[in-house]
Amino acid sequence: MNLADLNKIALAMVTPGKGILAADESSGTIKKRFDAIKVESTEQSRRDYREMLFRSSEAMTSYISGVILTEETLEQKAADGTPFAQLFQESDVIPGIKVDRGAFPMPGDSGEKITEGLDGLRQRLERYASLGAGFAKWRAVITINDVAPTRNNIRANAHALARYAILCQEAGIVPVVEPEVVGDGDPGNHSMERCAQVTGDVLENTFKELRLAGVELSGMLLKPNMVLPGVNSRERPSFEEVARRTVEVLREHVPAAVPGIAFLSGGQTDEEATAHLSAMNQISGKPWPMTFSYGRALQNVALRTWAGRRENFPQAQAAFTHRAHMNSLAALGTWTGELDRAA
Repeated sequence: MNLADLNKIALAMVTPGKGILAADESSGTIKKRFDAIKVESTEQSRRDYREMLFRSSEAMTSYISGVILTEETLEQKAADGTPFAQLFQESDVIPGIKVDRGAFPMPGDSGEKITEGLDGLRQRLERYASLGAGFAKWRAVITINDVAPTRNNIRANAHALARYAILCQEAGIVPVVEPEVVGDGDPGNHSMERCAQVTGDVLENTFKELRLAGVELSGMLLKPNMVLPGVNSRERPSFEEVARRTVEVLREHVPAAVPGIAFLSGGQTDEEATAHLSAMNQISGKPWPMTFSYGRALQNVALRTWAGRRENFPQAQAAFTHRAHMNSLAALGTWTGELDRAA
């Protein structure tokens, strides 16, 4: 493990005004999104869609620091035979890889999930590193309901994240640690304060396990949820309230040694995800840079505009570039709704 190299990659991924494009939708997730625009999910259609994103030169060069890929996409080539890896090199974008195998039901009836994928991970990481992956991602899913999260579920997911992270660092790959407290579980009516308590507990346990595993905190990134009420809650906090509470929780539980924080969008609308990030970056005195690692919140309009047709590439790329630009401004704390609508 070369800690200086890991730290250099991690810092590059949180370059001011740049963030991470999450293009690592599972086959099931991307099928749902393609179904919504009446496009069949095939290897070719997935390649065409992602090529549209990766060839958005202004967005990729100016606003994106890294891209999370699937195994399929890591080795894929564009329609003209250009390897995606070459496109990333030309845009100075760091390719990353999603390495978990998905979240599965925990034994018992608490409605919780545990992420799998540790078996054979060391060998897979060696291969991903040889293919040029600079970072990896593992997502843990933490559910809130009447009986969850349980202590067992939090500890099990934190332990898996730590084992994944140390294996990444051993392979010379920066681990992006993603413990997501989801807002859309059943019943999804929990308060913002309940989310804050659970998020704090999850982060505390995660960093305890990371330290026990020997993970070098300066060679990793954190990808957390924002502190929000459940999707079915009647609470409607302002952007500033969400930003303040999220930063408070992170200050209390995330060591300053972590090089940066890249938030997931977690089912927010495009503009909500941007507004919350910008409000957080207007709070002074944070020990880490805060940026975005968005999937849907970067791609929504671009996906619908593309609609499965290569002739729609220019308009879809313009939509993607706009959203990436707005989130770049949010990462600098200078975004406004008026600016967004005017652009």
